[in-house]
Amino acid sequence: MKRYYFFLPALLLTAAVQFSCQPDKTFGVKGEFSAAGDQTLYLEHRGLGGVELLDSVKLKGDGRFAFKEKAPANPEFYQLRVGNQVALFAVDSLETLQVKGDAEDLANTFSIEDSPVNEQIRQIDSQTRQVNTRISEVEKKHSAKVIDDLTYLAELDSVLKVYKTEITRLILSNPSSAAAYYAVFQKVRDYLIFDPYDKQDYAMFGAVATSWDRYYPGTPRSKHLYDFTMNALKTRKRQEQQAALLENAPVVTESSLPDIVLAGVTGEKTALSSQKGKVVVLDFTVYKSDFSPAHNIALNKIYMQYRAKGLEIYQISFDSDEHFWKNAASNLPWITVRDPQNVYSRLLSLYNVRELPTAFVFDRDGDVVARVENYATLPGELGKVL
Repeated sequence: MKRYYFFLPALLLTAAVQFSCQPDKTFGVKGEFSAAGDQTLYLEHRGLGGVELLDSVKLKGDGRFAFKEKAPANPEFYQLRVGNQVALFAVDSLETLQVKGDAEDLANTFSIEDSPVNEQIRQIDSQTRQVNTRISEVEKKHSAKVIDDLTYLAELDSVLKVYKTEITRLILSNPSSAAAYYAVFQKVRDYLIFDPYDKQDYAMFGAVATSWDRYYPGTPRSKHLYDFTMNALKTRKRQEQQAALLENAPVVTESSLPDIVLAGVTGEKTALSSQKGKVVVLDFTVYKSDFSPAHNIALNKIYMQYRAKGLEIYQISFDSDEHFWKNAASNLPWITVRDPQNVYSRLLSLYNVRELPTAFVFDRDGDVVARVENYATLPGELGKVL
């Protein structure tokens, strides 16, 4: 859940096919669509500003068509649309693309002869659809309570890791290609699969941005990608600075930490900042898990030992099952609250929590003095400030 720099080795920046956008340079698209009837086929440009209509033709009985358009200055994306069926393709040279497909099912039948980059895009689309399907299956199991919260997170992570491993190979094999550009902007549930604010994922954007800036300098897509990547870098560095404060546990002012105000079992809300003046253990946990009973028993021993010296525990549950949490938390002697966003909560990323349980120790001034993932070290950390 935690949130490199993108100057990758030059060996990764393979040579790109370059071509100019002079008026006499063109590319062509021709082919045939079966089951087209007398429908109109549209050729459209999928640009940064949206979809732009370039040309159209009325399909006859044989479904044959041909388009010719001005060549772009860099690899670019287009689509053929007939009815509600759309087929995406990329142009990365001055060639004429030979295409075919079934006008009633372009998503599954559209193909382009002898076009490696478009074959890669087809593979990306196929794998992205598989990711969406698998995530939907995991979400259904989680909603039906077939799997618990931690298993849900683990299964999501597994699905995305498999996808990223495959697509990373494609991106790094030729980061200057249209397929590499297309791959880094793939989404699931309207979120980018490669997260530009994540250290490892950011390297993919960096590789493509650096390569496009080298081979297609000054073009709109190159500039857009470079600006997007640099803005993500600036944001990520700010996030890393905050994460470093939390992870490396220097003394920081309370204003640099996000406050937490959540409701307990009775519905009454308690702010973490209201505990200033005490030594506080901020505990991130899930009650409906194998580790929870032993975890709370260990916390209770620590709480009984140090409560008289001014210790308080502010424990946040990320359980999706509110009823289970209330039953489990009702008799605990410390502050117990629940985040209704459960495992989707932004608190987990804000506090750079990578695994559950995780705790932070706050001194009496409200400053973080320790991050705890190995709870065997918690008594020692508390002994330093109590």
